[in-house]
Amino acid sequence: MFKNCLENVRNTVPLVHNITNYVTVNDVANVILACGGSPIMSDEAEDVEDITSVCGGLNINIGTLHKTSIEAMFRAGRRANELAHPILLDPVGAGASALRTKTALSLMTELKLSAVRGNISEVKTLARGSGTTKGVDADVADAVTEESLDDSVAFVKEFAQKARCIIAVTGAIDLVSDGKLCYVIRNGRPEMGKITGTGCQLSGIMAAYLTANPSAQLEAAAAAVCMMGLAGEIGWSRMQEGDGNSTYRNRIIDAVCNMTGEELEKGAKYELR
Repeated sequence: MFKNCLENVRNTVPLVHNITNYVTVNDVANVILACGGSPIMSDEAEDVEDITSVCGGLNINIGTLHKTSIEAMFRAGRRANELAHPILLDPVGAGASALRTKTALSLMTELKLSAVRGNISEVKTLARGSGTTKGVDADVADAVTEESLDDSVAFVKEFAQKARCIIAVTGAIDLVSDGKLCYVIRNGRPEMGKITGTGCQLSGIMAAYLTANPSAQLEAAAAAVCMMGLAGEIGWSRMQEGDGNSTYRNRIIDAVCNMTGEELEKGAKYELR
C-alpha cells in the first residue's frame, strides 16, 4: 500500500506550490525533489494564482508570516480550490501569537483543505479556536504518550470529522486520521527535533504524496509520515564520529532520496485504530 503511494510520486513527479517560511524553504524544496516531486516556491500575491494554476498541489506553511504572504495564501488557496487541487496547511506556531492563530483559523474556515499537519499543541489550538505553544514547538503538557494515546486518537478523529480533512499530528508518536480511521505511527528518532525544519519538510513531502495519490489520501498522508520517520532512523544509523545536526539533516534528505517502496513497506511501524 505505502509502496504504491511512493511509486506514484516517483512516476508522476507532482508539481507542488509551496508558500512556506524563509527559515526552511531550501530544505523543503530539496526534500520534495528527494521524494520524487517537483517544488515551486512563491509567496508574492500577484504571482501565486498563476503558479498554483500550473501545479498539482499546494503546501501552505505559516512559519514566517507577513501581510503580503497572508494575502498570497488566501489567493493561492482559492485558486487551488477552483482547480480541485489538494491543499495542506502547516499551522506553524498557531497559539504562539494572535496573528498566527487568527490566520490559521481563517485559512481553515475559508479554504477547503485536504490535510492539516502540525504538532499536538498547534492542532489543539485549531480545534479549540485558541491555545498556547512553546514558540513553534509543542507544549510538553500536550504530548502524545502511550498513557494519553487513547484520548489523543479520539481527539484527532473527532477533529478530522469536524474539519472534514485529514489531520496529522506529528511528534514522538504520530497520528494520522480522516475521522474514521487513525494511523498510529512510531517511526522516527528524538534527534530529529534538534534539526530546524523536519516538520516543514514533512509537510512538503505530504503535499507531494497527496497530489500523486488522489484516490488514497489517508494512506498517502500516512505513508509520508512513515517515510520521514524512517528516513530519520536510517539517517541516524549512518552518522559518524564528529557528525552533528547539519550532517544529520543531509542524511535524512539522502535517505528520502534513496528510499524504495519495499524499504518503506518493511520499515513502516504503524497500527490502525
